[in-house]
Parts: sequence; C-alpha cells; structure tokens
Amino acid sequence: MSENFPEYVDVDYDDGDGEDPADYPRLEDKIEKAIEVTQKGLEEYENPAVMWTGGKDSTLTLYFVKEVAEKHGYDLPTAIFIDHFQHFDAIHGFVEKWADEWDLEVVYARNEDIGDYVDEHGLEPGDDVPVADLSEHNQHHVREILEYEEDTFPFLLDTYAGNHLLKTVALNDALEDLGVDGVISGVRWDEQEARADETFFSPRHDPDIYPPHDRIQPILQFDEAAVWEAFWNYVVPDTVEAYPDDGYVPQGDDDLPNDLTQDDIPVSPKYFAGFRSLGSEVSTEKSDTEPAWLQDLESTTERAGRAQDKEDLMERLRDLGYM
Repeated sequence: MSENFPEYVDVDYDDGDGEDPADYPRLEDKIEKAIEVTQKGLEEYENPAVMWTGGKDSTLTLYFVKEVAEKHGYDLPTAIFIDHFQHFDAIHGFVEKWADEWDLEVVYARNEDIGDYVDEHGLEPGDDVPVADLSEHNQHHVREILEYEEDTFPFLLDTYAGNHLLKTVALNDALEDLGVDGVISGVRWDEQEARADETFFSPRHDPDIYPPHDRIQPILQFDEAAVWEAFWNYVVPDTVEAYPDDGYVPQGDDDLPNDLTQDDIPVSPKYFAGFRSLGSEVSTEKSDTEPAWLQDLESTTERAGRAQDKEDLMERLRDLGYM
C-alpha cells in the first residue's frame, strides 16, 4: 500500500475473492450486496466519486448510490463522465438530461491537450497524432508508462495508446484534481475475463501509475440479464412516477405505459435502438434491431459490437488504471 493512501480507510480487499454471479442467485441477493458495498463505500471514503458513462451498468450503480445516500444522509458524490471525444451524441444528451433531473454534479474528464490538437488540426477518428506534439505529461505516458515507440498514434479510442490517453489519463488527472479517494464504478465479473478476479473493494495504490485510490464495485455480482431485471423492477419505477411498479417490461419505445416516452425513461436511447454495449461512435455497432433487454442475452456476447483490438488489450489497460 502507498504511504500516501489514507489510513482511515478500513475495508476488506478480499471481499468477493473467488466469487462469481452464481454466488448471488436471486436478484434480491445481488441488490442486498450492492447496497452493502455502496453503504460501506460512502461511509469509509471522505471524497468518493461515482463513474457514470450513461450506460446501463454505471446508471444502475448510480441508482444504488443515490438510494443509499438519500436513506442514510450521505452527500451525493460527484459523478465523473470520461469524455473521450467519440461518444454518440445521444449519450451526451442522456447524461445532461438526467444529471439535471437528479441534481448531480458532473465533472467531465477530458484529455484537453489531445482534444485541442484534434480541433486545431481538424482531425477525424483514426487520423494520426504526432507524439512529439503532445504535452510533456502525455509524452511521459506514451513513452514511459506505455513504452510506446511509434512516432504517431491513431486518434481512436479502441487502441492501446488511444484508449489510455483518451480515457485513463483523463480519469487519473480528474481523480488527482478532485482529490478522490474512492471511485465507485459499475464493472461486472461476467462482462470481461479481465474483470473476473475483481473484488468489491479493489486497491489502486501505486503513485507511479495513478493517484492512490480504491475502486468500490457494488455490482460485480450482476450479470447482464440481472441488470435489466433491476432496471424494470426498481430503477425505472423508482425514478419515473408514472411507471408501474409491477416489473412491466416494454417491447420498445412505442410500448411504454401511461403515455410515457423514451425521453421519460432513464435508459439510454441506444439500448432501445438495439445496442447492448456503448463504446465509441466509430467502433460500436448495434447487436440487433430489438431493444437490448429483449435480445438473446445468454447465448450471445454482450460486447460483440465493440472493436476487439481494444478488448484484447484489456488486461494491460486495466493495470494502468482503465476501468
């Protein structure tokens, strides 16, 4: 453990070790654990923040944070949205709407050095960015942290250098600026092999790689189907006053009850459109034409619509601070 990490934090870093979603067989079991982890996180950390992408997992996590904070009188943590400059426009609109609806403080973490270069030179995703034109901070990450030897890297999220610079560096800089000691995130055991060994409280204490902090991970035990079950039984009914509380599952945006519209529901419109995982606009495709929760979740891959070159690098990227 880093000497810089606060000694006041008292959590069990082995909680969840060796477990998988089958150890929490009922939705109620998964929710009970999520609430327990969330409450512990809000108790132990002086300046936690919650990661929010606008996706289903981070929105479910945010729901638990809001519920626990309201019930027990904790301050609602700042939400951090990593803006990698390649989001679907609908994601920005969704985050802005529900941040206002839920009275959230949202910090947009951006690698402004790269964003400014891209704007100045009119670059498009996939265009090359010269490493020599980056700031000293970014060049350090490219050469010393990534040990990347090429003269340029592609302005593309789903690559080794691009993902690290556009997401991880942006996140770590935000954590340092905000003084965050605990990051509440919505990763799940079943989502990727690189996340299967995570625990509910996961240390990130090496100051040479990231600002020392812990990851607080309340929904590790959920699988994709359970996430959607929680949405239609809890998140949506508890959030939307006119929505029935009997677990009604819509067949599409034209099947919402009580004259509600898609804009009234805290579910990204990309899921209604058939996307099951939300990455970058240039490298993510919809899985089907049906809404995400109606697709074959058991025998198909959740992240099949995302670029696999980045997926195959996940283990290395997570060692550097990727979510």
